[in-house]
Amino acid sequence: MKTSYPRRLWRAAAASLAGAALALCSTVGPAAAAPVVDGDQTGSITVHKFEKPVKTGGGGNNGGGNNGSGHNGGGNHRGDGNGFTTFAVPDTSGFTPLAGVEFTIQQVNTLDLSTNAGWEAANNLSHVFDPLNATGSISGAGYSLGTAVSQLTATDGTAVFANLPLGLYLITETSVPAGVTPAAPFLVTIPTTDPDNQNNWLYDVDVYPKNSVSTAEKTVTDAPDVKLGEQIDFTILGDIPNESVIDGYRIVDHLDTKLSYIQTDVTLVDGTVLDASDYDVVFDAGTNTVSVIFTEGGRQLLAVRQATRVQVVITVAVNAVGEIENDALLYPNAASLDVTPGQPGGPVVTPPVVTKWGAITVEKINEYGEALSGASFSVFTSEADAKAGTNPVVIGGQTSFAVAGDGTLTISGLRYSDWADGSAVAPGSPDFRTYYLVENTAPAGYELLAEPIPFLVTSATTTVGVDLQVTNIPSNGGFQLPFTGGTGTGLIYTAGVLLLLGAVIGFLRSRRSRK
Repeated sequence: MKTSYPRRLWRAAAASLAGAALALCSTVGPAAAAPVVDGDQTGSITVHKFEKPVKTGGGGNNGGGNNGSGHNGGGNHRGDGNGFTTFAVPDTSGFTPLAGVEFTIQQVNTLDLSTNAGWEAANNLSHVFDPLNATGSISGAGYSLGTAVSQLTATDGTAVFANLPLGLYLITETSVPAGVTPAAPFLVTIPTTDPDNQNNWLYDVDVYPKNSVSTAEKTVTDAPDVKLGEQIDFTILGDIPNESVIDGYRIVDHLDTKLSYIQTDVTLVDGTVLDASDYDVVFDAGTNTVSVIFTEGGRQLLAVRQATRVQVVITVAVNAVGEIENDALLYPNAASLDVTPGQPGGPVVTPPVVTKWGAITVEKINEYGEALSGASFSVFTSEADAKAGTNPVVIGGQTSFAVAGDGTLTISGLRYSDWADGSAVAPGSPDFRTYYLVENTAPAGYELLAEPIPFLVTSATTTVGVDLQVTNIPSNGGFQLPFTGGTGTGLIYTAGVLLLLGAVIGFLRSRRSRK
C-alpha cells in the first residue's frame, strides 16, 4: 500500500512557494524598471543541475516551512531539505554538475501573471498540484499545458530556455543518466519577486533542482580457492539514494551458468541490523538470477541511512572451466525498474568482475619421446604438501589421476595461477598459485619421479595441446645389477653349472682309472 506522505509533502512544498517560484528555485537577473509586471517582457528559465549532497541532517539549516523549503527572515536564504542552505545566488563550487539530463518545460495555459487575478489563480493551483501526477493535477484544476520544449544539460549542468512569455511553467525531468533519481516535477513563474530586493521583479529565473546519484561496484573473492566445486563470493556495494522517500530499491545479479548459486547475505556497511522483513531474496533457477528486493519497511530504513551503503554477498560454486565474467545491477528507484540496463534512467551496471578457471595437459614419455601409459599423478598446492604427500587436491572426488593409453593426462578445474580476486597477480604475490605434480604410480619398467614437478595453470595451458612433458627413466637408471636378474646373471649361473658338471665328470673318470 502506498503511503500518502509523499503527496502531502509535495503539496505543502508547492503551497509554500506560491506567488513566486516553487521548490528548488533560486533566482537572479536584472530588475524591471517599475514595481509592476511589464506584460510586454519576455523571460528565461535556466536550470542548473547538480548532484544532491549526501544527507547529514534534517531540513534546511536556515529555511522556513515544515518541509524545509521557504524563506527565512528577509527571504535571502532558502533551505531545501537536504541538510544545507542555498542562497539567492548560491555558491555551487562544491557541487558536481550533471550533464545529459533532459528537461522539458510546458506553459500552463490561460494564466496571466501580469494581473493579480493570475497570481491568485497560480496560488490556488499550488494547493492541488501533485508532483506525483503533475499533468493530471493541472488538468484536473481546469488548466491545459502548452507545447513541450526539451533540452539536455551541458557539461556544466545547465539548460537554458530563453525568450519565454510571462506565465507559469511546468518543468519535468524527462530523461536522466543511469543511477540518477529524477527530481519531482515542479512549477516556476516568470516573473518572480526578487528575494534580495522586494521592490523588483526578476524575469530571468534560475532553478537548482538536485538529484541523488547512486553508484554500485562488485568484487569477487576467489584467492583462497583452487578447484572446481569450491565456494567463491561476489560482493556488491550499492549507494542509497539521497531521498526522503525511496519508492523502489533492488540489487540483481544474473549469474553465469558456470556458477551454482548457494546463498545470499544482505547487510548495511555501517553495521545497521536488517530485519528479515526488510528485504526479500529471490533466486530464479531458470535464469540463474539472484534479486535482493527491499520492502517498503526496508526502504524506509534506507531513507534514514543514506550515508552508508547496502552490501550484498552472493556465494556460489564454480562448476565449469572458463573465464567467467559477471556484473550486477542496482535499481535505485521504481522508475529504473522499467528501463533496459544501459539506457538513460535505467539501473546502474557495475563494472564486470572475472574469475578464471582452467586446465593443464601432461604427456608421459620415455627418454626417446615415446608415450608411456600406466602412470598416475596427484596435485598439490604447496611444495611442502607435495613432498609430504599431504592435502592432495580433490577434483571430482578424486585425488589420483591416471594417464590415458596415449600417454596424456588432462587435469581440469584449477584456478588460474596468475589471476585472483578479479585481477592479475604476479609471481611472488601471496595470491599467485603454483601447483605441484607428484607421481603416485610409475609405468612398468620405469622409476617413479624423484621430486615434485611445479606447474602453472593459465589461459595458455587451458587451450588444446600438451603443456608439460614428463619423462620417466627406466628402472635402475637403465643399469642391470646381478642380484636383480637379467642376462648377465644368467650367464654366470650357466657357467657355474657347467663348471660343476665338469668337476663331477672329472672325478668319476679319475675313480674309474684308479680301478
